[in-house]
Amino acid sequence: MNKQEIVARIARDCGISKSEANRVVDALIDHVTRALKKGEKVMLVGFGTFDTYRRRARPGVNPRTLSPMKIPGRRVPRFTAGKDLRKTVM
Repeated sequence: MNKQEIVARIARDCGISKSEANRVVDALIDHVTRALKKGEKVMLVGFGTFDTYRRRARPGVNPRTLSPMKIPGRRVPRFTAGKDLRKTVM
């Protein structure tokens, strides 16, 4: 399922236009992104939690030259499914 399919289903289920549903989905994505950028957690009870964690720097190998290199550490987003979502998917 892609974004447009989600927008169409939200519009149908809520009885709103697709453009309004699209604005809602865009706003949700924007606010989750902003919160993660600030280092905050976003918890949607029953659905799951979006957060970030720090990936450590580690050694690696350049595949083109086979020379050793250091891969820098960075923050990466993570999603953990909530209890209700896990039960539904099982």
